[in-house]
Amino acid sequence: MSGEDRQSQLAREHKERQVQRAQQAGKAKRNTFIGAGVAVAVVAGGLIAATTLLGGSSDAENKAAATPTPTASESADPTASPSATVSPSPGNPLKAGAVTCEYRKDTSGSPAKEVGFPPNKPNLKLKTMTITTNHGDIVIDLATQAAPCSVNSMAFLAKKNFFDNTRCHRLATPENSGLGLLQCGDPQAKADGKNPTDGQGSSGYVFNDENLGGLSYGRGTVALAQPGDASNQNGSQFWISYSDETAQLDAAAAYTPIGTISKGLEIVDEIVKGGWITNPDDITGDGGSNAPKIPVIIKDVKVS
Repeated sequence: MSGEDRQSQLAREHKERQVQRAQQAGKAKRNTFIGAGVAVAVVAGGLIAATTLLGGSSDAENKAAATPTPTASESADPTASPSATVSPSPGNPLKAGAVTCEYRKDTSGSPAKEVGFPPNKPNLKLKTMTITTNHGDIVIDLATQAAPCSVNSMAFLAKKNFFDNTRCHRLATPENSGLGLLQCGDPQAKADGKNPTDGQGSSGYVFNDENLGGLSYGRGTVALAQPGDASNQNGSQFWISYSDETAQLDAAAAYTPIGTISKGLEIVDEIVKGGWITNPDDITGDGGSNAPKIPVIIKDVKVS
């Protein structure tokens, strides 16, 4: 089978899965799950990554053309207060008290591990986040000035031990999704390649996007996950980019980057070498619950 024939076959199979899901699920709520899956639209001449919500897909460029890119001061709820009242600029860093964060109850129906809401005033001095896994530490240099409310949320969840003993549930690769990322932060995930609902769990609250376009999504970037057809719906899930293939999402930035890895990216590289488990019962059919074959268990998260 030629390369183009294979691409056409994959495209047909992808379309058939979408039709089957629509027939089985009817009009499923598109904002039910906060996990960010990634579908692959296969066309003659190459692969085009399309960001998706677990439960439905949406082309990132179409989304960007249809709706304006939200800023850190915009809210999904027009009656709600803005997440960040002041944006940093070169030579003019944010000062304590200059930012007010707004966190809202997640009303999507996603299964949640509720531990309360973060404080409205973020700590602007936070610099690093250390994720201790069963394979070693992954250290992230945080973009606190550019994403203060996002970092504030991660710090709050870390203090609540929200991530302890959770499993990274999704391994996206250029081969299976057109992108390269390891996704974590679903407190309900089994990460066994069998559970169809992996990637749906949340923290029970959502908050606005920040720092869109502030960092490339290339290798080493850590960003928050949310539905590909939504905005301002961030929660507990996040992903680690281990491949520059992921930078193709830069064209329609939709995920809040919270920092870059300064130590431990080789751990993710080793996980990738182990391959992934294709989940035949994935409710999206787009790899949202394809788990890494080598289990990744988060033992602890510290933000300092």
